[in-house]
Amino acid sequence: MTVSLAVREPVTIDGEHHYRFGLAVTTRLPGVGALCPFVSEDGALVVQSHVSQRLGERGLSYLADGLAIDDALGALLAAEGPTERRNRQVHGVDREKRFTFTGSGCVDVAGHRVGKNYTVAGNLLTDDAVLDAIATAYESSAFGEQPLAERLIDALAAGQEVGGDKRESLTIQSAALKVVSTEPTPFRRFFNDLRVDASETPIADLRTTYEAATLGYELSRDAYGSTDEPREFDGS
Repeated sequence: MTVSLAVREPVTIDGEHHYRFGLAVTTRLPGVGALCPFVSEDGALVVQSHVSQRLGERGLSYLADGLAIDDALGALLAAEGPTERRNRQVHGVDREKRFTFTGSGCVDVAGHRVGKNYTVAGNLLTDDAVLDAIATAYESSAFGEQPLAERLIDALAAGQEVGGDKRESLTIQSAALKVVSTEPTPFRRFFNDLRVDASETPIADLRTTYEAATLGYELSRDAYGSTDEPREFDGS
């Protein structure tokens, strides 16, 4: 896999503190959404370069058990053999901490960025500017009025605009996003869990899918009753 962004956003709703966790990822291969993202009410994480669903699922399980993300992912990586570990790229956020790891075997350009409430990582990139563009795009809209899922797509698009994945011969690509919140909701907001499995324009198609899913949600809300509640964003 190539590049991804993991985010936490604390929110205050009716005086109660909640969290929104989100992750968006894209690559120049099909089906990235089948392999990740890993997002729950406890955090968001991704395992890329050499993917491992087992590592991602166990990471979320450790977070649910109360481990901090650096302890959880650090322990899982330490338990792997040196060959597996140096080919991994793992990053994410929990309710308080962040974690990034880029193994020495990850193909250049590979690296990561860390912000107050997010992590970005990528490999096989055209340039480090891809990571910087994604981080800057998210920071410029963090805790904004737009839904988190929409802002995750915007951040991926910013990375794509400055180069993205360098494997231009691989034309069939994919993208995915997932947002999970601890706030109470009457029913699942399906626009928060989307994927494009095979496309030459996955980020644009993910945006189109998101817009259609959002419209579908609004139509069903209008038909069956409002589910919206006032929300106050808290950037702490």
